[in-house]
Amino acid sequence: MQNNEFKIAVFPGSFDPFTKGHYEIVERACSLFDKIIVAIGTNSTKQYLFPIEKRIEMIEQAFKQNAKVEVVSYSGLTVDFCKQQKAKTIVRGLRNASDFEYEQPIAQMNKTLDESIETIFISCSPQLSHISSTIIREIYKNKGNILPYLPAGVSL
Repeated sequence: MQNNEFKIAVFPGSFDPFTKGHYEIVERACSLFDKIIVAIGTNSTKQYLFPIEKRIEMIEQAFKQNAKVEVVSYSGLTVDFCKQQKAKTIVRGLRNASDFEYEQPIAQMNKTLDESIETIFISCSPQLSHISSTIIREIYKNKGNILPYLPAGVSL
């Protein structure tokens, strides 16, 4: 890779909703890359709590002061999306060993699908390791306050 090459990374996920943990991973990845594409995957078989437009809006609100972050939706294979975006890196966040056990085979499969695309793992800070979108959805469904778990500036 030449030094003058623009470094783009894709941070894929459903982000239903986008949490402080996700936010931290993107912020830390910004120090490593010129551009981070927060890529919201669409899966027609999955039921989401928040519609895609709302998830895009929430993430854009969180990064309105950061020109390095772009938010888009996509469908299909993540490696194909990366190729379309000229991204050579997939960023994934890890909270614990279970996340690694889940993410590692996906990263290995992506590598077999396209050897040119690397996956890097960024561990979240310990104070955020308990936050998961699944738990946040349950709190929201049961009329609990989820704002403490969302990035600053994000509204529902």
